[in-house]
Amino acid sequence: QKIHLKSVCLQYQLYRLLNSHCFCLLKNGMGLIIFFLCAYVPKTEASHCKWAEVLKDLERIKTSKDIDVSLYTADTDEDEECQELVMRCFFLETEVIIQECSIKNCSKTQDVWNIWKNGNESFKKSKLTSTKSEKCKECEEYEEKNFTEFVQNFVKVIQRDCK
Repeated sequence: QKIHLKSVCLQYQLYRLLNSHCFCLLKNGMGLIIFFLCAYVPKTEASHCKWAEVLKDLERIKTSKDIDVSLYTADTDEDEECQELVMRCFFLETEVIIQECSIKNCSKTQDVWNIWKNGNESFKKSKLTSTKSEKCKECEEYEEKNFTEFVQNFVKVIQRDCK
């Protein structure tokens, strides 16, 4: 008997809340638009950078002592029209790190694998839009640098892309 009475009281309170002034806006079109915009804006702001997960993994691997490899490292000041090709070069070089880690059994193998996987997923979703221009270099044309410098440049290029 008491449980049923509490349920009725709760339902009545919910009814009163839904009919209050706060929810009157939802009865018209403009109120619904405002409600959906408010619900949507925080999501778009949080997912501003499509490389956010890659950045997290780069932070995890940057101090790795068991990855000792020289990698073609794109310049951070490449022309804007080469940005997508530069990003592809960095992700291609992560394959070299994966191979190195499989040989040496690195502690950060999973993080490197995640970087490569997330990069490939992003590139599958967006077809290559930048065309090869005379300004843009092939990956192998860049200078080989050590792992630490590679990660630092990779982070800078991603941060530039996310602005």
